[in-house]
Amino acid sequence: MSTAQQTEPAASPPPVPGPAPGAGRDPRRPMALRLLARPEVGVFLGAVAVFVFFLIAAPSLRQGGSMATVLYQCSTIGLMALPVALLMIGGEFDLSSGVAVITSALTASMLSYQLTVNIWTGVLVSLVLSLAIGAFNGWMVVRTGLPSFLVTLGTFLILQGVNLAVTKLVTGNVATDDISDMDGFDQAKAVFASSVDIGGVQVKITVFYWLVFAALATWVLLRTRYGNWIFAVGGSKESARAVGVRVDFTKITLFMLVSFGAWFVGMHNLFSFNTVQSGEGVGQELIYIAAAVIGGCLLTGGSGSAIGPVFGAFMFGMVNQGIVFAGWNPDWFKAFLGVMLLGAVLINLWVQRTATRR
Repeated sequence: MSTAQQTEPAASPPPVPGPAPGAGRDPRRPMALRLLARPEVGVFLGAVAVFVFFLIAAPSLRQGGSMATVLYQCSTIGLMALPVALLMIGGEFDLSSGVAVITSALTASMLSYQLTVNIWTGVLVSLVLSLAIGAFNGWMVVRTGLPSFLVTLGTFLILQGVNLAVTKLVTGNVATDDISDMDGFDQAKAVFASSVDIGGVQVKITVFYWLVFAALATWVLLRTRYGNWIFAVGGSKESARAVGVRVDFTKITLFMLVSFGAWFVGMHNLFSFNTVQSGEGVGQELIYIAAAVIGGCLLTGGSGSAIGPVFGAFMFGMVNQGIVFAGWNPDWFKAFLGVMLLGAVLINLWVQRTATRR
């Protein structure tokens, strides 16, 4: 009689080790190609090309005062392009950002003038209102699930109508009254609309705010948990929520950041000109979005940087002022910007694809 033999189970094969961190990167890959894969590098090259082109076409731009004017134009766009870019990285749009700038300025101006209170009262009330508008936009998007394009388009139309109607009702005109003789005006102007003398050249303070905010936004994106949340919700909000990301909080605060930027630029406009035209701001939102897109932010969200929109805003400002200094017909400005937008996006896409293939 044969005895049954018990066989031991076969030993499982040893696990195959996964790729080491960073193994996806080819160490032999040239540094130049790795840099080209960065979304902001393409727009940097484009900004350099535009800068050199207009320095040749308009020699007067080589003067310090002329460059200060260009940088000022860049800063007024860049201050809004930064929060708009962060919102786009988070996967959303805000079409009300342009008119929101005027709403904040109108609120501060009319409230202070009509109530004859210190101008800082109007400034603070305007800030609260601006943040409330941003919170409303964000809340509507996350609670209803409607596309931010539709929500903020509605806000855009509401604010545009309110700006015109309320201004006419209160002042009897389409512009606010001059507030330059009100209490607190000089202090507010020093904060929002003063100039700094650098080697005999007057540089607007918005240029320095622009650079500081760009550095702060870069730090937030690259070094903080909130920055990781922005990329996560822009990539896939379902996956982000599954790993514990506060999706609703992130999106609402991003809309509020855009509103804060609108308030800041609105205060600059108010204290630069002492009055506000209620019909202004329409169309500016497209320039802010275009600067962010040129800077490497994807329309689908989840990708981008804070440095790219800085170069995007620089290109816009350089073209805007370069056409004037070159003595060309300014009617070509928007056409030039459209060509620049398409060209920059296509070049940026080609550079990144070339870099990743190699």
